[in-house]
Amino acid sequence: MTRTPIQTKQYIEQRDQGYWIAGTRISLDSIVYSFLNGESPESIVQNFPLLSLEQIYGAIAFYLANRELVDAYLKQGEVEFEKLQQSVREKNPLLYQKLKTAQAQKQNNV
Repeated sequence: MTRTPIQTKQYIEQRDQGYWIAGTRISLDSIVYSFLNGESPESIVQNFPLLSLEQIYGAIAFYLANRELVDAYLKQGEVEFEKLQQSVREKNPLLYQKLKTAQAQKQNNV
């Protein structure tokens, strides 16, 4: 009996200068940050009900196999976020203060 090989699934795709769970609008960042915060794949799938446990494990495996690349990508995103935050702070300090106050209130309620 001849067995046909199972094709390797692609769990991650690169588009719009980012990494995404294949066929979804969910970023790899979301899964990786959850994983790095100590969440288990079973816990992560509860937070992303559109994804299967297989997709979560696939995303984590992609991250572990490409750790340097993904860490650099995440770092770049953090730098860009800081620039945007600084821009908002400078252009509209009142709005920035309101956002920080709302964020502090939300954290106090948790």
